[in-house]
Amino acid sequence: MEALIAIAIGTLTAVGIYLMLRLRTFPVILGLTFLSYAVNIFIFVSGRLAVNAAPIIGVTEAYADPLPQALVLTAIVISFGMTAVIMIMAIGGYLEAGHDKVNMDDDTTGEDGPEART
Repeated sequence: MEALIAIAIGTLTAVGIYLMLRLRTFPVILGLTFLSYAVNIFIFVSGRLAVNAAPIIGVTEAYADPLPQALVLTAIVISFGMTAVIMIMAIGGYLEAGHDKVNMDDDTTGEDGPEART
């Protein structure tokens, strides 16, 4: 079970880093999302997975640590809000510039050059 979770965390991290290195905004946003998924799973697993265990200390012999569960739930909500804000910023950048490229090289400014945008 631990090997499967480690492989899943490694795969999500690798996919997230690969997508963040792309030159378009949407893959970068997906890469950030995959990285946040990997971190959420890592935090959740750090609380020791316990099958059929209550997240309350003292009720049963085996218990699941509630702190990582609360941290993951909070991180999911924060990452959802962050993704929504970044998507709105990316859409605004696309509408303003006419492309969704991340790099800002001089050859991507257009045919007329930077003076034509004023």
